[in-house]
Amino acid sequence: MHVSNSYWTLFCTVYKKDLTLAFRQRAEIVNPLLFFLIVITLFPLAIGPEPGLLARMAPGIIWVAALLSTMLGLDKIFRDDYMDGSLEQLIASPYPLSLAVLAKVAAHWTTAGLPMVIMAPVFALLMNLESQALGATLLTLLIGTPLLSFIGAIGAGLTVGLQKGGILMSLLVLPLYIPVLIFATSAIDTSIMSLAYSGQLAILGAMLAVAFVAAPIAISSALRVSVS
Repeated sequence: MHVSNSYWTLFCTVYKKDLTLAFRQRAEIVNPLLFFLIVITLFPLAIGPEPGLLARMAPGIIWVAALLSTMLGLDKIFRDDYMDGSLEQLIASPYPLSLAVLAKVAAHWTTAGLPMVIMAPVFALLMNLESQALGATLLTLLIGTPLLSFIGAIGAGLTVGLQKGGILMSLLVLPLYIPVLIFATSAIDTSIMSLAYSGQLAILGAMLAVAFVAAPIAISSALRVSVS
């Protein structure tokens, strides 16, 4: 019982620390959401206000915007801890590094992914999405954005020790984002046609479950390689 309490305390401490730093630098929260809004707003201006065309393109636009917005703060997940030496202390501590990694990924999703999920109904209205597609949009974002954070954190862990590693991280992460993009947009498209999209959600859920178990271990290994 004492060990489990210690693990929970470590998770909460790391999570609260990252959230506190994010709220002190509010641009880290505002910038991804603002970028998401700008991208979705610019597409109707570029392709025209025709409702049918916007509705057909909405799933891809929303998810490409979500994908790019999530990537904005990825390189900062571990970089500050690397610069001040606290990352080395986490690696050297007797507690599992994967637990601290899980807390940091959860904090990143809370500040980058959750606001997009909350604001999704507004963005869906801007893209003229029908009511039956709104639920699918919310569900895919709710399942898919944590998955984006897990995948992105692997790239961030591999490049944390490199100067200007953001471009390399993008090259590593973007191919891994493609399956998420495919199944998420497919679910929204299927809902627009008033068909069942539970299969796509099940695949996204399975991918998230695998990432929840495997990604912290992979990220921990990447951080140890980068720090050493």
